[in-house]
Amino acid sequence: MTTQIVYSDDFSKHNSIGHPENAERLIVMMNEVKKSSFYNELKFVEPELLPEETLFSVHSNEMIQQIKDISSQGNSWIDMDTYVCESDYETARLAAGGLLQLCKNVLHEKSDNAFALVRPPGHHATRDRSMGFCLFNNVAISANEISKEGKKILIFDHDVHHGNGTQYIFYDRKDVMYQSIHLFPHYPGTGDISEIGTGVGQGYTVNAPLIHGNGNNAVSKLLDEIFLPIAKQFSPDIILISSGFDSHHSDILGGLKLTSDFFGEMIAKLQEIQPKIVCTLEGGYNLNWIGKCLISQLGQMVSQPVTFDDSAIEDTDVEPVIDKIRNELNKYWKI
Repeated sequence: MTTQIVYSDDFSKHNSIGHPENAERLIVMMNEVKKSSFYNELKFVEPELLPEETLFSVHSNEMIQQIKDISSQGNSWIDMDTYVCESDYETARLAAGGLLQLCKNVLHEKSDNAFALVRPPGHHATRDRSMGFCLFNNVAISANEISKEGKKILIFDHDVHHGNGTQYIFYDRKDVMYQSIHLFPHYPGTGDISEIGTGVGQGYTVNAPLIHGNGNNAVSKLLDEIFLPIAKQFSPDIILISSGFDSHHSDILGGLKLTSDFFGEMIAKLQEIQPKIVCTLEGGYNLNWIGKCLISQLGQMVSQPVTFDDSAIEDTDVEPVIDKIRNELNKYWKI
């Protein structure tokens, strides 16, 4: 298996000391990667800057210009959660461009799978608003570009926060399916079971809002009974994963109870649907664990699974969610 990694020290230019989404996140993750038994088998790729015109196919002129203007003037804030640093217009385009580069490589079999270790993250960014620590929506930009080749894309999002931006960018489309597990109620307040898409996109958005304390067993059951059967029927040409490690049980902004090993197990389940998988970093703020969560996924991707001494007491009650999802989506899919 060939696994490509996009990484650049330039991503550390996006930084705000004291903010949970800071440059140290990638530093500790890269340190963990360098210690891994499979480090020498990974192929590192320098990210390419996303062409400016590609942004306009997903985001509004006003949103793009706002980031461009702020980053040319110096450090500032878009809202109480989301900061912009000097040169972030280039840094954010580098993150989006790096992910797109990997997606094309995997799609065209230059690599078996890949992981974009990029910042800033993206899944909260909507068509016209940067929010939730996110400037541009990296995964949406890549999915949109791949779709131009006539490909079907499954986006699976396991961040503890619902990817509102990704969902609504593709809400009326059937060539890009969005599936999400997330804590609910929780920021940003979206991701109800009833949010299933609109128009021809009805049935192509699948949300599993989880209660505080749900963990491995609950999510595994959801995957086996809802997400994977739907994904198999959808038959994607590639799977993009919004890898948010804040769903780990120790995360400071979390509330779910996933263990580090389970992140790799999710990859293994999705590989049965489509082995062409590209992950991109979203959330995850416990610096002691995000590196291990990453290694769990990378280990599965390189066919060298890694386990850690990590456990959590969870609430396994997920049947009400499964029943409600079935009621919403059984007219679109056999579940």
